[in-house]
Amino acid sequence: MTKDGGFKKVVRQHAQDTGQRYTEALTDLEGIGGRMHHEPAGARLLAHLHDCYDIAPVAAARLSVHKTYVFRIDRKDGDPWVARAFPPARRRAAVEGDAAILRFLERQGYPAERLAAEDAVSDFDGSAVLVTRFIEGGRLPDGAQKFAMMGDLLGRLHALPDGESVSRPGGATGEDPTREGAPRHDLLAALAFLDAVDTKVPASERKRFERLRNEVRSADDGHGLPEALLHGNLLHAPDHAILSEHGPVAINWKASGRGPRIADLAYLIWGTGSWNPRRPNQEHIDAAVGTYRRHIQPTNDELDRLEAVMYIRTLYLTSFGYRRAVANGSPFDEWGFIGPRDYFSATAAATRAAFRR
Repeated sequence: MTKDGGFKKVVRQHAQDTGQRYTEALTDLEGIGGRMHHEPAGARLLAHLHDCYDIAPVAAARLSVHKTYVFRIDRKDGDPWVARAFPPARRRAAVEGDAAILRFLERQGYPAERLAAEDAVSDFDGSAVLVTRFIEGGRLPDGAQKFAMMGDLLGRLHALPDGESVSRPGGATGEDPTREGAPRHDLLAALAFLDAVDTKVPASERKRFERLRNEVRSADDGHGLPEALLHGNLLHAPDHAILSEHGPVAINWKASGRGPRIADLAYLIWGTGSWNPRRPNQEHIDAAVGTYRRHIQPTNDELDRLEAVMYIRTLYLTSFGYRRAVANGSPFDEWGFIGPRDYFSATAAATRAAFRR
């Protein structure tokens, strides 16, 4: 990023939009990549787990291309674990919050991953590490059955009772550790992604870029709608849901906490459609609605704002990809996350009709 007057102007506007001081906004924009990226050494992590938990780990294998800090830990003395050595920018208190939510879910009998040790959070090379039990299983089935399973997982989750241990704000993806919390933080993160590359946007893209940024600024964050414990990112399987021998299990609870429950459902509903061509899939919508409504019936206000709330995560994904493309000097071809517009309106209308039958 250049430090010229144009960039300083962007920083001042970012500070105004986010309620930060200038120096905070500058750090926000300049430090994005470093806050999100982390590749801990597997061998060092094994030694840490051996010393911390007195276990005999023998191998650490990365479980995700995108999450380079998540490992399967094979052991000589027991079943495998999963170790998440989060980026150093993620505070230990946030990881302790993950563990508290997992303890709550276990008490409630909810199908989530389980902690691997009583003291499941430790410090390692400046990172906080969370250990859970590895779940044997595979992908959820494709098609309507998958959406029925995920609709049920969300409905059961949103119907759980309140508890102090699950009172933290949640619903934002939290890939930038400084933007964890309610869904609004996805929009703040998206704004930072765009502002960080403002001075690198080619003139031919400026009009489209400004339109995207204005949409992020004006998006409906779901504030004021009924709240529940959210997972925050359940659409993606197998990264966030696994089909075990006992049924589907939700994993990866970094984004979890209390927030507008329609945000969870809206992201799932957005994912029900076909991609080529982009159009609603009534069978998938009916499957998700049919199982979700066994536990929760959304209010009219929630259904009326469904279409607008569907844009929260999709604007985030578009902005995330746009920053990456501009920073790498490559073409951006991921506009499909927020288009076509009639897909959002038609999908929301079909969902409202399914709930109101």
